[in-house]
Amino acid sequence: MLASFRSALLMVAALTATIIAPAQAGPSGEPLLPATSATASQVAVPELLDPQGEPTLSEPNSADTQDDGDDATVEPAVKPSGDLASMVTQLRAADAGSHELECLATGIYFEAKSEPLAGQLAVGKVIANRADSGGRFPSTYCGVLFQHGQFSFVHGRSLPSVPHASKQWQTAVALAKIVDQDLKESAVGDALFFHARYVSPGWRMKRVASIGNHVFYR
Repeated sequence: MLASFRSALLMVAALTATIIAPAQAGPSGEPLLPATSATASQVAVPELLDPQGEPTLSEPNSADTQDDGDDATVEPAVKPSGDLASMVTQLRAADAGSHELECLATGIYFEAKSEPLAGQLAVGKVIANRADSGGRFPSTYCGVLFQHGQFSFVHGRSLPSVPHASKQWQTAVALAKIVDQDLKESAVGDALFFHARYVSPGWRMKRVASIGNHVFYR
């Protein structure tokens, strides 16, 4: 009886010791190291400061960075201002920018390159008016030029070459842009025909203007 009681006391004491000091055993039953001998794991900490104490910024990721520089450099086209001469000065260029504008500039160049600017503008307006005539003439500048028997400088299905470096051609390009964008009014209004002063074709049409060496009708 005494031996059984003593065994029971020993068992209670063992259980009490296990409950009081559970931290001395690891999950697998292995003893843990004392706190004084344990080595803390090393955690990598990024260096946010350079040796002089200034923040060091990382390079931006090119895939995540939007380049706003392009937006800053792209500006809407500004329309020329001032009188006709000022507009021509602002718009002169060797390249018309499109095949249609090149046709219009070619018509102005060969029909009126020696005329005053108002006369060149008037010739360009006649070509544009024909293109906008609603079917009476071809609906494009090139079509107007290539219509049979209308412009003496056109031969076959190709335009004659022009000296793109010349000021007269570049002036014709500027006037073609002015006509195409309807930037300046012309005294010829909606005229559809013109001829040189030195001829008298006897047309039974309304004469609307005489500019430079040309007379305009509708």
